[in-house]
Amino acid sequence: MRNRRAAVTAVTAALALSLAACGQSSTGGSKQEPSGGKGSTVGIAMPTKSSERWIADGNNMAAEFKKLGYKTDLQYGEDDVDQQVSQIENMITKGVDVLVVAAIDGRALGDVLRQASEQGVKVISYDRLILGSEAVSYYASFDNEKVGELQAGYIVDKLGLKDGGAEGPFTIELFAGSPDDNNTRFFFQGAWKVLKPYIDKKQLVVRSGQTRLEQITTLRWDGGTAQKRMDDLLTGSYGSDTVDAVLSPYDGISIGILSALKSDGYGTKAKPYPVVTGQDAEVASVKSIIAGQQTQTVYKDTRALAKQAVQMADAVLNDKKPEVNDTTTYDNEKKVVPAFLLDPVSVDATNYKKVLVDSGYIKASDL
Repeated sequence: MRNRRAAVTAVTAALALSLAACGQSSTGGSKQEPSGGKGSTVGIAMPTKSSERWIADGNNMAAEFKKLGYKTDLQYGEDDVDQQVSQIENMITKGVDVLVVAAIDGRALGDVLRQASEQGVKVISYDRLILGSEAVSYYASFDNEKVGELQAGYIVDKLGLKDGGAEGPFTIELFAGSPDDNNTRFFFQGAWKVLKPYIDKKQLVVRSGQTRLEQITTLRWDGGTAQKRMDDLLTGSYGSDTVDAVLSPYDGISIGILSALKSDGYGTKAKPYPVVTGQDAEVASVKSIIAGQQTQTVYKDTRALAKQAVQMADAVLNDKKPEVNDTTTYDNEKKVVPAFLLDPVSVDATNYKKVLVDSGYIKASDL
């Protein structure tokens, strides 16, 4: 009996040493070493289901990871920062091997991503750059400054301002995205670069005087917030006069702006809608474009972005360097994050069918 007990003790001790060497614990609380390849688990943290594009992003990534043999843990934070932090903490505790995160608040994830880094979990920032964290390894997004350039350039072309065309003056109001999203700055930077020369020459006039980024942001990209601000702008700065163009950075904001315009009597032959831009080619906005309300949107193929993020994660999990095409632009205040940027495309009533429907991004029946 003593010999049998001694043997059992020896086996138990050997097993404990083996588990410790593998980074495991008997309670399952410690992170296993990333195994890479098939069977690894990827945590996907998306900001909200209130926007159809984020649902598509999450589903597209989950499908692509599955094709490569990975398991996924897909969570939506519903625009609640604390909820997203909790979801990421749970992913780390459950032992994900890599994280793909589209942040609700780019500055709110420092502590939880530090935990990820301590557990050896690599982090890929998805579409929205995570700020103030050294734990961010890579960034997958679109050329965000170009998005703003496309929106502003469309306004300039539609009003005929370019190359000595219409002199104006035309009235314009400016909207920007959420102040806690780093992309907001890049979108506006691109747009302002195009619009400022015409504003300086008084060909474009911002009747409200609100041209600084901090004056025009829209918390959480919320359409209702944008609608209220547009109501206030029309009441306070226009009266019986009309606005000729509205720079809107996102389709959900555009829908809110259009609701305010409708309430103010726009949409008739006597008072036509101004030029209203957008972004993300959401179905509701494409239908609005077809109906002659919203004028333009910027299409970003989230299928391609999902594939790019998956390729990055796959490379990381197999100890390879992901492909990047920008190593200088995206400074998150702790490091310059290597990025892969995809090209956005301007869409209006003249090309939506070719760009969106023929490519399979939107079904014709949905429109």
